[in-house]
Amino acid sequence: MTARFETLAIHAGQAPDPTTGAVMTPVYLTSTYAQSGPGEHKGFEYSRTRNPTRDALQGCLAALENGKHALAFASGLAATDAVLHLLSAGDHVVLSDDLYGGTFRLADKVFKRLGIEQTYVDVTDAVAVAASFRPSTRLLWVETPTNPMLKICDLAALADLCRRRGVLSACDNTFATPFFQRPLELGFDLVAHSMTKYLNGHSDVVAGALVMRRDDLHERLAFLQNAVGAVPGPLDCFLVLRGLKTLHVRMERHEENARLVAERLRGHRKISRVTWPGLPEHPQHELARKQMSGFGGMLTFVVEGGLPAARAFLKALRIFTCAESLGGVESLIEHPAIMTHASVPPETRRTLGIEDGFIRLSVGIENGQDLVEDLLQALDRI
Repeated sequence: MTARFETLAIHAGQAPDPTTGAVMTPVYLTSTYAQSGPGEHKGFEYSRTRNPTRDALQGCLAALENGKHALAFASGLAATDAVLHLLSAGDHVVLSDDLYGGTFRLADKVFKRLGIEQTYVDVTDAVAVAASFRPSTRLLWVETPTNPMLKICDLAALADLCRRRGVLSACDNTFATPFFQRPLELGFDLVAHSMTKYLNGHSDVVAGALVMRRDDLHERLAFLQNAVGAVPGPLDCFLVLRGLKTLHVRMERHEENARLVAERLRGHRKISRVTWPGLPEHPQHELARKQMSGFGGMLTFVVEGGLPAARAFLKALRIFTCAESLGGVESLIEHPAIMTHASVPPETRRTLGIEDGFIRLSVGIENGQDLVEDLLQALDRI
């Protein structure tokens, strides 16, 4: 019998503890493992390399993305760093022009000075992506939906392009999660996650992951995971594993509440634009319907009145918490230009549409009507 997503989320990669029969995977708080003789061990030598709790998490992640292998890291950026470490000086990487500010900072401020050449392009335009490739291009890095503009790129088309050009394709699937979208099934080589967000879902862990099908890619990235050493501790792995068990239930509620908020705010006299992939007016709505099974819990809007209005609005909220990050059970809200995307050059932000009144919401799983009422009362305070 082939298990479905909801069953895999609860059981994949996990079995009752062979010693005690414990149903929940134990937290193996050990740095090293006894060997019966030199090199004679049970598969575990040192916890930077392997830990049973991390193994269980990686097994579950691989199953949820319909991959073969998964690797867990101490943060989403640590996972991204491992992918970029596949490159050598003189190699060229193409990245989305709209992406998480931390990813931009890592690529632009760290790997550029190591000789990794970079081009930023609108990944919703497959022709523009193809035109940006060079003979030295080794990697395409995309997000979909993008952070924070929520643009959708055609994963199947880009995967085909990369395959024909011999370019590694990687998709940050943090916003959609494998419950709503599985890039490996659409031809991508790699999926990346900030597990800090929806996968963990409770805003109490910082962690990241990579998922893949190719054995050779797993071997190279596992080497980097061990060599660089940016691995999560066993307690963090346990907490993410616990979070995954309710991912499907949470994502359904996140989307339900996001739809309620988006539909209530569109047309509000103090808001000039609402963006959510589930709205028919979203530029890539039909593509989102084609490659996603749901539209997620992230949405953005622009308040009239610029920065003063945005500040007044954010300070007046009672349920939404003004904070960075996203994907927790609680609703979060932030100002990208000042907070999550401050590392992106101002001219780039302006080109993308990250205005002074631009607000990003991570809609939680509280009562949806309470969330709407909180936003409306804060808008009344502008």
